Amino acid sequence: MQPFIDTLIYFAISVVIVLIGLIIFENMTRKYKDMDEVEGGNHAVALSIAGKIIGICIVLAFAIYHSIEVQETIIWGLFGVVLQMIAYGVFDLFTRKFSVEEQLRENNVAVGIISMAVSIGLALVIGASIT
Repeated sequence: MQPFIDTLIYFAISVVIVLIGLIIFENMTRKYKDMDEVEGGNHAVALSIAGKIIGICIVLAFAIYHSIEVQETIIWGLFGVVLQMIAYGVFDLFTRKFSVEEQLRENNVAVGIISMAVSIGLALVIGASIT
C-alpha cells in the first residue's frame, strides 16, 4: 500500500511545483499574460509554456529517482524551477537581434520551438546532475 501513497504524495508535490513554476513564469513576462495568449490561440506561447512544464517535470522525475526523502524532491524541484528561469533569461539575453518575449507575443512559432527546446534540453542536463 505504501507505494501507492508515495505515488500520490509525489504526484501532489509535482503538481504544486509545476503550478508554482507557471505562476513565476507568468509574472516574468511583462508584455503579455501567458494564459490570455493561449486562449487567443498563440501557438508560440503555448510551445514555450509546454517546454517549461516538461522541463520542470523532467527535473522532478530525476529528483524522485535520486531522492531518499520527499523533502529532497521538493528542494530539487524548486531549484529546477529557478534554473529554468535563469535559462529563459539567458536565452533572451543571447538573442540580441530580437526580444524573445516580443516574438512569442507575436506568435513566432520558430521562437516558441526554440524556447521549448531550451527548457527541455537544459532540464535534461539539470536532471542528470542530480545525484
